[in-house]
Amino acid sequence: MVSPSDGLPTAGQAVYAISVAAELAGIGVQTLRLYEQHGLITPARSAGGTRRYSGDDLTRLHRITTLTGEGVNLTAVARILELEDTVAALRAERDRLRARRK
Repeated sequence: MVSPSDGLPTAGQAVYAISVAAELAGIGVQTLRLYEQHGLITPARSAGGTRRYSGDDLTRLHRITTLTGEGVNLTAVARILELEDTVAALRAERDRLRARRK
């Protein structure tokens, strides 16, 4: 899925290799693997098993690095992300229900 207007990948399209994603996120490849081991990020996999990251993954990595930069440990980061994901899903459901009601 490439955006037709500018030829760039969509936010959800997993196109970045681990080295590129790490560079764009300003972290090391090993740190990125550590985040994956802790379940903070789950990259897509190519047919050959290569990790592929999306723009959405890069946004999540930015949030992770912001939290860890503030001194939040990885267990707490995981919980914060889980709660943020739940809130986003609930807001989307609320908006869907409101739109249906109108």
